Amino acid sequence: MTTLEYLSTIDSLAVQPFPEVTYVDASGEGGPEHHVRVLQVSRDFWDDDDGQAWVEAEAELRASLDGLAARLTDRWGSAFVVDLGPYLSASCEGESVPEPLDYLSQQAVSMQVWPLPDNDRWLGLALGQADKELPLILFAAVGRAPALDLNAGGRS
Repeated sequence: MTTLEYLSTIDSLAVQPFPEVTYVDASGEGGPEHHVRVLQVSRDFWDDDDGQAWVEAEAELRASLDGLAARLTDRWGSAFVVDLGPYLSASCEGESVPEPLDYLSQQAVSMQVWPLPDNDRWLGLALGQADKELPLILFAAVGRAPALDLNAGGRS
């Protein structure tokens, strides 16, 4: 996909009603308070003995993430970074973690977040990998503002 196609997907997610029930399909997952879309996926790394394929894939997906983030920053101002580690720790300790933070924390260590204007949603971009042999994935997520405890300044 191109940056313009990513932006089209993000624009659709930003206004799309949240589903009443949780679902998972080939494009991502969602539920009553969120949407997650897979924007780009690398190859897997089962046979990447020297790590070179991972380095190349990470550079490619990072470039996609950086280009998309620049376009979103032009639209909505600077993003802030959310550390997903505390959400993963809370989930592992049996605490309830709102989606999509629970899902994303199992895939990525952080995400860039933009509060969406004129509604109570935010958009996040994250680059993640569930395990070292599995593909790298560029995610776009939309969630309700309370999931991140956004205050009026747009910070968590």
